[in-house]
Amino acid sequence: MQTEQLLHRRDLIFWLFELGATEHILSQPPFDDYSRDDVEAMIDAVTDFAAAEFDGMAELLDANEPRLEDGTVWNHPALKPAIDRYLETGFFTAGFDPQWGGMGLPYAVSQVLEVPTGAHAGTGLGYLFLTAAAANMLNVVGTDEQKARYLPKMVSGEWFGTMMLSEPQAGSSVGDIRTRAVLQPDGSYQITGSKMWISGGDHELADNIVHMVLAKIENEDGSLTPGSRGVSLFLVPKFRVNDDGSPGAHNGIRLAGLNHKMGQRGIVNTVPVLGDDAPCVGELLGAPGKGLAGMFHMMNEARIGIGVSAAQLAWNGYRYSLDYAKDRTQGRSLTAPGADQPQIPIIEHTDVKRMLLHQKAIAEGAMALCLYGAELIDLTRITHDADKRQQIEALLALLTPVIKSWPSMHGLEANHLAIQVLGGYGYTRDYPVERIYRDNRLNEIHEGTTGIQSLDLLGRKVLQDNGQSLGVLLGEISKTIAASKSEERLGEFASDLELACEQLQKVTGTLAATAVEGLLPLAMANSVVYMDMVGQIVVAWMWLRMAQVACAAPQDASAADAAFYQGKLAACQFFFRHELSKTQAQARLLASLDDSSLKMTADQF
Repeated sequence: MQTEQLLHRRDLIFWLFELGATEHILSQPPFDDYSRDDVEAMIDAVTDFAAAEFDGMAELLDANEPRLEDGTVWNHPALKPAIDRYLETGFFTAGFDPQWGGMGLPYAVSQVLEVPTGAHAGTGLGYLFLTAAAANMLNVVGTDEQKARYLPKMVSGEWFGTMMLSEPQAGSSVGDIRTRAVLQPDGSYQITGSKMWISGGDHELADNIVHMVLAKIENEDGSLTPGSRGVSLFLVPKFRVNDDGSPGAHNGIRLAGLNHKMGQRGIVNTVPVLGDDAPCVGELLGAPGKGLAGMFHMMNEARIGIGVSAAQLAWNGYRYSLDYAKDRTQGRSLTAPGADQPQIPIIEHTDVKRMLLHQKAIAEGAMALCLYGAELIDLTRITHDADKRQQIEALLALLTPVIKSWPSMHGLEANHLAIQVLGGYGYTRDYPVERIYRDNRLNEIHEGTTGIQSLDLLGRKVLQDNGQSLGVLLGEISKTIAASKSEERLGEFASDLELACEQLQKVTGTLAATAVEGLLPLAMANSVVYMDMVGQIVVAWMWLRMAQVACAAPQDASAADAAFYQGKLAACQFFFRHELSKTQAQARLLASLDDSSLKMTADQF
């Protein structure tokens, strides 16, 4: 699959510089060493690189997934040279602090620079995604000595990183983990236990792997503290590190096996066992019993990254099916149906247009949402007013579960439509859309399932917060609504979004009152519906913002730009009429406090 089929450079520039605040962010320290021209040149360079190095790689690795050979993970021999060449470009370091060898670019820019290579999901670049998240977490919770010891090699890509969180009996319920850590006289810890579903958990692609491991410190009586308050975070390298910084002896991490996945087969998923046949030594990261706080630095970034991945896979499927629909001829026009008439490109059929427009509305709305979240991270770094920064951080915290989940849920719907556009061909491995669908299916599961994200949003971010963060979000949306009402082409949509926000406020009050009455399970029974409603509203907001930009486009825009902006307006109309309208039924359901699922007992199923 060719890079140029999956990307539209014009959209990347639009999201960063016309919709987004990247121009302003680049004018402020610590980002003012870069300009828009620099960023555009980087986008072009990494796109050229992806086309040269990664075209066809995803298909190759999908057909040749990692396997375990004599206790060692085998990856296709084409993968390591491609990753090494990517590391040589320096683009992997884009978002890292220059102190550790990074380029120090805004986070939103670093996400866009990953889009051309991320177009080839399944290539194994997920190894680097995990490494970046682990390194950024270490930068937050590690000691100066730990950061100096590990970060430069992780930022350069000499060493990779992972997180080891889940266990066979404890997936997202991390308070139930059994991996234990025993303090040693030298201040280190002996780690023993087993983990499950660990992406990038072992391989030969880097000189070392820095594992971020959740474990419980053994009490003096040999017991483990129950629940999440007993969880600590440890840095556990695959190879112990010598005094000179070089990899030393193997650190007692053994593979019990691999998990073979439906998609994203380019990155290995492992079942590691720690400390059963040789000592496994770890370093405590942060304070004892505060492991989840540290791990969430990694997981929250990972959740935004997963949203970007899901949105991009939706966009990739859309771009490919669009390209296909323009070339594939079949059937005849309804106005000239005769057998003697020439066949027409399938893009001329109304239902194919519907499926393409639906994909566009989902994928581009999701990309705008994810990059808005990335922009909020950048704004926290340039905002010096404490109250304003606190508002930005509250907005980011509220949106993080939505950014992870909405693209994951609806991106899969877009990929379903991409397969449908190709018809029977789409269901075969001769074309990439079936693989894109398989690759995207994981995004609703890892780093916290959709259900867990919805509990976080409604239970923690809304109810425990007394709706303050939600108020910040609705306040921002109201500014866009007010600015859109005077634009003739947008008045309908502004009114529809205003009504949806009012319904959200009302239903949130109903759920909050129910929780206060001691009926928390009933209030939370349909939390996924609540989160989807919030997501539909927020993505509609993104589309209204994109439509504002389109309406303000120069009158003398080129023909290509005029069509580009008209496409944004058409997709905005589609999203509001086909997607935002669903929030009316969602609001009615939530307000009814429906207990259909809650009251079911196991034997009734």
